[in-house]
Amino acid sequence: MPESSSRKPVADQAESDAWFPSPYSLTQYVPPKTDFDGADYPNAYKGGKWRILLIATQERYLEMAGGEFFSTGNHPVEMLLPLLHLDSAGFEIDIATISGDPVKFEMWAFPKDDQAVKDVFERYKQKLRKPLNLQEVWGSGFDKNTPYIGVFIPGGHGVLNDVPFSKTVGEILRWADANKRYYISLCHGPASMLAAGVGKPEGSKFIYEGYKIAVFPDSLDTGANIEIGYIPGKMPWLVGEELRKLGITPVNSGITGETHRDRYVITGDSPLASNNLGKLAASTLLEDVATRG
Repeated sequence: MPESSSRKPVADQAESDAWFPSPYSLTQYVPPKTDFDGADYPNAYKGGKWRILLIATQERYLEMAGGEFFSTGNHPVEMLLPLLHLDSAGFEIDIATISGDPVKFEMWAFPKDDQAVKDVFERYKQKLRKPLNLQEVWGSGFDKNTPYIGVFIPGGHGVLNDVPFSKTVGEILRWADANKRYYISLCHGPASMLAAGVGKPEGSKFIYEGYKIAVFPDSLDTGANIEIGYIPGKMPWLVGEELRKLGITPVNSGITGETHRDRYVITGDSPLASNNLGKLAASTLLEDVATRG
């Protein structure tokens, strides 16, 4: 059997019982180029005030239900294509992880022939290797004058490790909601919405109750992703299932590159949505800041 036909996950030699996706799964999920078709924003922001806070994962290994590790992190396309659009639209980007450790990437998902993605990766490499400490960024708290117009939390299974359980992420999401700032995410990234319930004031409403979002379908993580060896076993928990418990409704059943906006929440269904999400987020934020000054 050709190596590319194998559906068996590949051992990560850096850790015991840790696994990369199978060769076959990568032929299905990782094209050599994305659908990026330019990021031209004639009305790019030049005001110098409004910024984006990108919250990345610093965790490599996701423990699966059976105890094995999935060697994961942030999906490079899900981070870098929206980042490219937001950067091209004129917004400064601050990159942070929970405690300031380096961002972890699923480099096996990097589109090897996509020059635009390569270029933005090189431009931000040092910020990714030496991100800000999110707890220090938060400090004693944000207020109405804090210049983050949006909070961007990209996907990749690695997000499930740390971001949804962070009290600091929860504080930031509740601040964003209260101050009409944007939440931008895709694929497994909306797992971070769970953080809005961590440390929330007693008796207060979950801020995303009643929202509709695009998110990676649970059906793929319980079916095809296991069958083709993309993940090494059953998931420890399912993103859509947990979000539904809190009153959030996924709008998609598959992955087609769909994006969705509900008030100040902008989401996409998968890596296929990365370019579309970047366009939607950049255009939405540019229209907004033109009125905010």
